[in-house]
Amino acid sequence: MTETELAASPLLAPLFATAEMRALHADRAVIGRMLAVEAALARAEAAAGVIPRAAAPAIKSACDPARFDPAALGKAAALAGNPAIPLVKALTAEVARRNREAARYVHWGATSQDVIDTAAVIAIGESVALLDRDLRRAIKAFAGLARKHRKTPLAARTWLQQALPTIFGLKLARWAALVARARENLHEAAAKAAVLQFGGAAGTLAALGKKGPTVAKRLAEELDLLLDAPWHAERDRVAGVASAVGILIGAGGKIARDVSLLMQTEIGEVFEPAGHGRGGSSTMPHKRNPIACAQILAAANLAPGLVASLLSGMVQEQERALGGWQAEWVAIPQLFLLASGVASRLAEIAEGMEIDAARMHRNLDATHGLIMGEAVQMALGASLARLEAHDLLEAASRRAAKERRPLVEVLSRMPEVTKVLPREKLARLFDPLAYLGSAERFLDRALASVEKSLKRSSTQARRKR
Repeated sequence: MTETELAASPLLAPLFATAEMRALHADRAVIGRMLAVEAALARAEAAAGVIPRAAAPAIKSACDPARFDPAALGKAAALAGNPAIPLVKALTAEVARRNREAARYVHWGATSQDVIDTAAVIAIGESVALLDRDLRRAIKAFAGLARKHRKTPLAARTWLQQALPTIFGLKLARWAALVARARENLHEAAAKAAVLQFGGAAGTLAALGKKGPTVAKRLAEELDLLLDAPWHAERDRVAGVASAVGILIGAGGKIARDVSLLMQTEIGEVFEPAGHGRGGSSTMPHKRNPIACAQILAAANLAPGLVASLLSGMVQEQERALGGWQAEWVAIPQLFLLASGVASRLAEIAEGMEIDAARMHRNLDATHGLIMGEAVQMALGASLARLEAHDLLEAASRRAAKERRPLVEVLSRMPEVTKVLPREKLARLFDPLAYLGSAERFLDRALASVEKSLKRSSTQARRKR
């Protein structure tokens, strides 16, 4: 499925992408951005004295995407090799109907790749701005929950097994910080990529003579883009954006994986928002499936291949290349469409998450105290050798598990333990909240980084405007 098909599909599109992002990458919007580049080029060239001043308004008035048929352009693009060639031809004909003289100056001195690439970096900026709303929602909601649950204990899990006690607030704060870093990384990549592409046939602007740099400067100003040398075959900045989008999707996938695992029947600590018709089964009415997580994880499965296509496509030939560049037309929109679904679903999860703190507490007791083994080992280690303390706890843990008895009970009957840890002190070691280490400090540190990140990105956005 191409990006156009995903953007337009009424069956599958709502599963993977928001309506706003689908509209931004729909055929008509793509045509509109290319026409905006053509209109800006005419204005810049008229201002520089390259084309007659009267030509610019005539060209601009014809740059209405509603006047162009995407299906006809697509059919012609299959023969021409890219969509800009038939669009320029159709635009020239449209201008000629109004002003035959002005039609001579459509697309003057530019090449197809100039129009396609410049329209693409404009789309990148618009896409990132659109993602930002839902990313901020998710970050703020996760951070708010982290503050609320800074004292809520739960089992930390390593290798999918209970490891040590932690606090749910720390997990939430780390989720918020993860999304905040991915968001900031995406903003930085998009800012680096917001560069005008304007080099003409071979990156020299020879067709414009000595006025090439002047036109390029005016065109960059018209489109609010940075100005650099033509970069037709240098795809590092575009690949950087793709990588940043892939990282964002992967960050969402990590959170979705965690939430879906916490939703398992046997764990039942966290749940996606509930609602009529949401997460049900076609045959099992009792099911409450993690559907938002599934959609995020599907995107996380698709994104690496799309990013890889951009990275492999960086190996381009000479001044302008074939194959690698064209792959971007599908991969970049597809990544943004998937990212929009991820950001939207993350915001839904964060804002509507149901948390069962009582179940978290019960699950801490599921192993009858085994989860506190390290706490006892470290306390014993103050008097015994570390390995000796470890061996004692390992043997006691195996015995407790085999006999299905509380670990504290087994340890309290071991003289080598009780001579170091009296029963009262031993019992205190089995309080999960007493063995949290620096969890709250790390929570605060994560939330502080989130706040700084949100402020940095907001400041950078205001400066760009």
